[in-house]
Amino acid sequence: MSKLYAKPLPGGSFFMFLLFIAVLVSAIGVAYSAHWNRQLLNSLYNELSVRDKAQAEWGRLILEQSTWTAHSRIETLATEQLKMRIPSPSEVRMVAP
Repeated sequence: MSKLYAKPLPGGSFFMFLLFIAVLVSAIGVAYSAHWNRQLLNSLYNELSVRDKAQAEWGRLILEQSTWTAHSRIETLATEQLKMRIPSPSEVRMVAP
């Protein structure tokens, strides 16, 4: 009866096994890194889209503000709604300091 037992690997085979493990770990690292890079890139594009929408809204708000604060509009509102008018020179009184 012969006993079966594992022979020790020759020195070169053990080194090849270590290289195989290193290459396998490296390949998994590259795949993970590429996946992470894609996720970050998608995140960046989403944030840039949000920024662009916010800038467009800001531009619309600035335009609306300039419309509401236009001198001609304020003068029209003061004349029509508040019945205000520019006083004549004879109605203007100078107050001494």
